[in-house]
Amino acid sequence: MIAKLSGKLDSIGDGWAVIDVGGVGYHVFCAGRTLAALPTPGTSISLEIETVVREDQFHLYGFLDAHEREWFRLLRKVQSVGAKMALAILGLLSPEDLTLAITARDRASLTRVSGVGPKLADRLLTELKDKAPVDGVAFALGGGAAMGAPQGSATGDAVSALVNLGYRQSEAFGAVAGAAREFGDDASIEVLIQAGLKELGA
Repeated sequence: MIAKLSGKLDSIGDGWAVIDVGGVGYHVFCAGRTLAALPTPGTSISLEIETVVREDQFHLYGFLDAHEREWFRLLRKVQSVGAKMALAILGLLSPEDLTLAITARDRASLTRVSGVGPKLADRLLTELKDKAPVDGVAFALGGGAAMGAPQGSATGDAVSALVNLGYRQSEAFGAVAGAAREFGDDASIEVLIQAGLKELGA
């Protein structure tokens, strides 16, 4: 299986790119956001690759980093989400935005993706709620606060406090995310914890 390609970007099309590796051109399917971030043809690039093999198909899917590829894998495990739909979701939502949407149970963000209706959005929220890869990644909470911020920040401490009270990290993150959006970046840890507990107890 091909897991990574490093070479020169040969060309870009609608939903795909060709990477020249030692004179061999690899046709790689990519999300719109990924394609938009690629340099001009002729430039050296490196993409994480997910190889999907079926009876009559051998497709390569390219990603900017391993985190984006991991989300592609997770999305494809959800019923009714194939490779094309997974790329459509990642084309509109960055891995960070997608993680925030899942952990905060933000159905509206998911239904912005063409082909994702309320039923599929609910299925995504349900099946991925405890699988979102949140550790080690900074996510936007409101205007600029971030989970993954060092201890001592109101948002980071509020999440830690809720986890210490026995809530799962994804639950705590979602609750604090909602509180941060409502009260803004300057909200104190006490406000965030109280609002988070109210949300979790609803």
